[in-house]
Amino acid sequence: MGKLFIQSYGCAMNFSDSEIVASILKKEGYSLTNNYEESDLILLNTCSIREKAEETIRKRLKNFNNIKKRKPSLIIGVLGCMAERLKEKLLNEERIVDIVAGPDSYRDLPNLVNNVKNKEEKSVNTILSLEETYENIEPVRINTNGITAFISIMRGCDNMCSFCVVPFTRGRERSRSIDSIVDEVKKAVDEGFVEITLLGQNVNSYKYEKHTFDYLLKEVADISGVKRLRYTSPHPQDMTDDVLHVMAHYNNICNSVHFPLQAGANR
Repeated sequence: MGKLFIQSYGCAMNFSDSEIVASILKKEGYSLTNNYEESDLILLNTCSIREKAEETIRKRLKNFNNIKKRKPSLIIGVLGCMAERLKEKLLNEERIVDIVAGPDSYRDLPNLVNNVKNKEEKSVNTILSLEETYENIEPVRINTNGITAFISIMRGCDNMCSFCVVPFTRGRERSRSIDSIVDEVKKAVDEGFVEITLLGQNVNSYKYEKHTFDYLLKEVADISGVKRLRYTSPHPQDMTDDVLHVMAHYNNICNSVHFPLQAGANR
């Protein structure tokens, strides 16, 4: 159907989400390109944590003005946290944008693209979900060094830290099943990845049925071929002794805990 150029900004979860988006659109016939000038569909997966991040994305959109004039059929979409925060307002502020899709709307991208193509109208879907984890979508590994594979294990956050917009742009916490995560890790190992990074907005609050994060960490560490295992970002209030005991027991779990310093109260 055409060529897709996708660019990611912000946290590791955004880069992981772009791999999900690439997988969804690949099934629709799109092939990936690193050259936005030859693309038929440009998607920017955005960050809204800092004002500067949004300014960077707005400047990037300005770069596409000339190519849009030369190629009116080019479709430009803004995905992710900035899309979720601004919603329809983004279409008015950035006239070049055709599609606005929040982090839980990626399955709907084929419909959003077709609406723009067939009806020649701008499309928006920023509905947050209580269930969406994309667990049955096999990501296309595009944001990789060939060593590390990002594996999303949960989405959203139930905390309301003082300076963080994530609960409003990513929604409530929900976790993927153990089996789907283990299967994705095994596939990544089969593809040659030796380091696995488990991702979540509040990764150590993971809970699926009766299982908590320490159990999942153990299950992944036991997978043959996982030489290094990391996770990000944990929240201080959800760190348990059980997680630390698992980390101490397995040599392939890196001795590293990436705590977000912005967590906590105003004081």
